[in-house]
Amino acid sequence: MSRRNNRQMESMRARIAAAAARIMAEDGVDDFALAKRKAARSLGAGETEALPGNDEIEAELRAYRELYQADEHPQLIAELRELALEAMRALESFHPYLTGPVLKGTAGPYGEIELQLFPESSKEVEMFLLERNIPFETREARRFSGDRVHPVSVFTLLWGDAPLKLSVFDPRDERVALKTSQAGRVMDRAGIAEVLGLVRDGGRAA
Repeated sequence: MSRRNNRQMESMRARIAAAAARIMAEDGVDDFALAKRKAARSLGAGETEALPGNDEIEAELRAYRELYQADEHPQLIAELRELALEAMRALESFHPYLTGPVLKGTAGPYGEIELQLFPESSKEVEMFLLERNIPFETREARRFSGDRVHPVSVFTLLWGDAPLKLSVFDPRDERVALKTSQAGRVMDRAGIAEVLGLVRDGGRAA
């Protein structure tokens, strides 16, 4: 590939990252893959052509929010983290950890609070919700650590006005580094004490 073509691909990659960040910030999209596809189509690029990584889009998203949403976005993150902390305290016996966009400080107005739980059995979480008459939906998902697949039960519900996703792991998985895909990055996570520290910091990004 010529140097000119390399420059063109790098330029398109940067434009897609910036466009995807705008979509996430303005449309409340928290799915990097979806934002990436929409951005590529809007710029006339193929979905496999010069697509940026999630870390590149995340950097653009942080820059966009700091420039255009400097007042309202920190307040949004603070409110979501307070709700997350409230849910974690209620679920404390299941060893909860906050992960995802709310932890990273990139969540939008429709952002989902994501918690990892490590109870003795997923039935314990189901009973917790049923006993409190909390409506929920459930599905199965997979997480990865090295070459090992970790099957998880995922409960989705509303906590206050925010969507809450509970990924329920085997208690032995609490000590391993988990990823959403085999080739993906390790998922950052924070326990109750760390989230309390973030709340006290007033919504600054993690």
